[in-house]
Amino acid sequence: MHNSCTFRSLDIRSGHNVPSLRLRQAIALKVSRLHRMRLSAIPVPSPTTTHAYGPGYEEAYSLLGTSLSTTTWGSWLPNATSISATDTDDLYGQAAWSSLWVQADLANYTSVGLYTTTVEPTPVPSSELVLPPRDYFGPTDCYTFPEDFLFGVAASAAQIEGAIALEGRGPTLMEKLIRGDRPTNYITNENYFLYKQDLQRLAAMGVKYYSFSIPWSRILPFTVPGSPVNQEAIKHYDDLINYTLELGMVPVVTMIHFDSPLYFLKDSNMSATPDIGYNNGGYWHPEFVESFVNYGKILLTHFADRVPVWTTFNEPLLYAFNFTGIDNVVRAHAELYHYYHDVLNGTGKVGFKLNDNFGVPKNPENATEVDAANRFNEMQLGGFGNPLCLGEQYPQSLLDTLPGAQPLTDEDLAYVSNTTDFFGIDPYTATVISVPAEGIESCARQNLSTNPLYPYCVTQEQTNIYGWNIGYRSESYVYITPTYLRSYLSYLWNTWRKPVLIGEFGFPIHDEASRDLPDQLFDSPRSAYYLSYLSETLKAIWEDGVHVMGAFAWSFMDNWEFGDYASQFGLQVVNRTSQERFYKKSFFDMVDFVGARGGLGHDH
Repeated sequence: MHNSCTFRSLDIRSGHNVPSLRLRQAIALKVSRLHRMRLSAIPVPSPTTTHAYGPGYEEAYSLLGTSLSTTTWGSWLPNATSISATDTDDLYGQAAWSSLWVQADLANYTSVGLYTTTVEPTPVPSSELVLPPRDYFGPTDCYTFPEDFLFGVAASAAQIEGAIALEGRGPTLMEKLIRGDRPTNYITNENYFLYKQDLQRLAAMGVKYYSFSIPWSRILPFTVPGSPVNQEAIKHYDDLINYTLELGMVPVVTMIHFDSPLYFLKDSNMSATPDIGYNNGGYWHPEFVESFVNYGKILLTHFADRVPVWTTFNEPLLYAFNFTGIDNVVRAHAELYHYYHDVLNGTGKVGFKLNDNFGVPKNPENATEVDAANRFNEMQLGGFGNPLCLGEQYPQSLLDTLPGAQPLTDEDLAYVSNTTDFFGIDPYTATVISVPAEGIESCARQNLSTNPLYPYCVTQEQTNIYGWNIGYRSESYVYITPTYLRSYLSYLWNTWRKPVLIGEFGFPIHDEASRDLPDQLFDSPRSAYYLSYLSETLKAIWEDGVHVMGAFAWSFMDNWEFGDYASQFGLQVVNRTSQERFYKKSFFDMVDFVGARGGLGHDH
């Protein structure tokens, strides 16, 4: 058996050999010494230059091709039941906005949290930045991250912002998704008002890239083209982006992260059984493409000059609901890509981000199970990857299985082809795939109401052929499967030939939420997850020639997990009463690992 330091291989992207054995041994020694020499985290340095990735607002607005009106609406407060506004003749006035919330009919909306205005930040005390004890065992790789590698942390608006009906935001699917007594998204982490302090805490840890989402319903409470833009929302995200840059960090924006405006679902049954995915995100709606493209153009008009990386859709398959939803996502994404690069002449990157717990055959020597795993992966990824990366048709498995599925025309394929700058993926874990007793074809002729295996029609489990779990188990579906990650990255790169961006990866430790604070903070299993995944990512880059563009850890703090606070993915603990944040050991370990290997984008 060889240590990875003894390998020599070719970096396919650059054509150069990887660092020599002697150099990599020196790097390994440096990695070991760095942690012993430093006592605390090193913050992101203040910026010395500025970059423009697209035209400023005035020029971008002139290219928009339509006029925008702006206004403000105020807030819908807890326990409100009636509309006091009198501007009932205004289609988009205060009364009309209030009626959106009356129709939403929120359950148990009794508090907005601790804050109603932006909180000014305070410096992070040095006592919070002291390095924790190291774990005895750790990665032994000697590779460094490429100079252009994007390392950062991620979160989504619905899961951390709160303030759901304040400052003009309109209702979304998220407010109706959770039923019963489960936790809602009404307050969460109050990041909408605490964003400056949260950014201070990230910068103090040396994090360079901050990936977040902007809610469509904050920018356009009435959703559709021609409706007014929320002036308070534009001001808020303008300040968030500027403050990120002021701290020496770089913003990465996702346009939609599951939080579809409720507009698309007002006349539909949200509990209807989907053909594919988990929930009805309204992507199938006849007005969705035009409305989403309009919303995306508004974001780009205001922020394209300062944001270098854009993700149009987060894990769209999960909320696609049916084939039309998939098709609409492909068309909307392609149109925004063309607008960014062809109209705005943006120099940044536009891509998408998909879900797929990498399907691996239970018996790799069984051709039938290999085919089943390929079906599982291509049905989740190929519906977007084939047309947008390669200009190729939807996978035959999708066309044969989903009701109403239609192939793209040659004209459509020409338009959507090669309209992504990266292939975003959230590779949390792997899934073991085998063929069900009834076979795949019989299942594919049914639906989810009659067969729980539909539409993938394979058996999914987490034990290998020998009966072992595939990895250490978490609170939820995630298992620690780093070697499968390396295979997965190669699969993505070699199949769709686009730089791979790990948009999310993280680990919720079993029963962590019930532990005392010191035990939550000393989260060694999460450190093992992050360091092993990053170590295998380095091997994929240097030994397999995979172009991995970057990796964003999920999440930078414990957050609302869609009706749940027990599954804690965060790098910080959040006190749900005081909204205090506390760094976990894994945050230090991960940043230290990346920084020692040159991946923070600044001296470490």
